[in-house]
Amino acid sequence: MDTWEAALTIVGLAFITLLTRGLFLYPHKEWPLPHWAKRALKYAPLAALVAIVVPEVLLTQGRLLGTLADARLLGAVAGVLYFSWRRGILGTIVTGMLVYLPLRIGLGW
Repeated sequence: MDTWEAALTIVGLAFITLLTRGLFLYPHKEWPLPHWAKRALKYAPLAALVAIVVPEVLLTQGRLLGTLADARLLGAVAGVLYFSWRRGILGTIVTGMLVYLPLRIGLGW
């Protein structure tokens, strides 16, 4: 790819990015969102978090855990138990890490 092709590619991508991201800023009135879409958007952050955390906890090198003696699994269980008890995010993270780190560092799980 020579210099002109690279420059044309960068300008084209910038134009497409500006167009697609700015598309919602152009109209003067708000676009109505269907009720089903508003309801679905309430669950989007939770679904994204679950999609990231669950494979990290339950998989090792692309395969399901072969044993329950895994520090990640026990830390996640401790975090879930704390959250169901107190409903605090910071406490959930601290509890999970207090279980995970000694098992991972101390026992080498």
